[in-house]
Amino acid sequence: MKAILCSQYCGPDDLVLADVPDPVAGPGEAVIAIKAAALNFFDILMIQGKYQIKPPFPFSPAAEVAGVIESVGAGVTDLKVGDRVVASCGHNGAREKIALPANSIVRIPDNLDFDRAAGIIIIYGTALHALEDRASPKPGETLAVLGAAGGTGLAACELGKLMGLKVIACASSDEKLEFAKAHGAELGLNYAKEDLKEGLRRLTGGKGADIIFDPVGGTYAEAALRSIAWEGRFLVIGFAAGDIPKMPLNLALLKGCDIRGVFWGAWARRNPEKNRANLEKLVKWTAEGKISSHVDRTFPLAQTADALKVLAGRKAMGKVILHP
Repeated sequence: MKAILCSQYCGPDDLVLADVPDPVAGPGEAVIAIKAAALNFFDILMIQGKYQIKPPFPFSPAAEVAGVIESVGAGVTDLKVGDRVVASCGHNGAREKIALPANSIVRIPDNLDFDRAAGIIIIYGTALHALEDRASPKPGETLAVLGAAGGTGLAACELGKLMGLKVIACASSDEKLEFAKAHGAELGLNYAKEDLKEGLRRLTGGKGADIIFDPVGGTYAEAALRSIAWEGRFLVIGFAAGDIPKMPLNLALLKGCDIRGVFWGAWARRNPEKNRANLEKLVKWTAEGKISSHVDRTFPLAQTADALKVLAGRKAMGKVILHP
């Protein structure tokens, strides 16, 4: 089968399309013939050796896959050949087939296409865990989402609206803000044109946002924290801007606020049953049209480098999908 391989830390253009042996389903495993693999920003960091998870070489990027069960191993009773499924794999999704533990695989309904299914797991899983488990939300509270048109930001806008929160989308262009408003945001703030701290204060009548969802980091993180409401919750999602901010802790004191880390991957490993229930809920909501799982664009497997460059250039609004 074909696979995109990273054999040493490198940039997107150095990835290689190669032939590798087909996987075999071991006990408790199933092989998925991959129809769609979703990319995330951390895939770029992973191939560069800058991510906290460092798979052994050679590996493929792409941590989410959707496809059809091709074979099952001994002891697997809840999946059968031909089932349409989705799964999180951590890495190695940019290939034609993958063997995964059957208990990590979730069936999807016939009315949910593979492209949208592949993009559900990480961004919506992260956003749902962040808002439901870490943010302590109360209906009517204000949620400010940085990087609101990116994958995780867009998921936070949609889920925030579903939870009864007033969503403020923060992004770097008016086009991105309009996109976020079409996906759950009530208000928008262009931080390329307006100071983020002052803008959030203006949009909240001076109170500040109750919850700040930050997958961006960099210089925007401190500005957002300075605008947070009394007893607000600042959710640390990731650092798409590249720089990990060093926050003045006196701000947490002065605001009586919490800075809460959101590490969905580690939480999912520690809480597999709750994570699986979350994924099943997200699949249902996507099939029902309650969340969009919007696909920005798709690429054939051979053009994985071009797909990763779209993410690196902050050009994607929604998910970028590979077709093996």
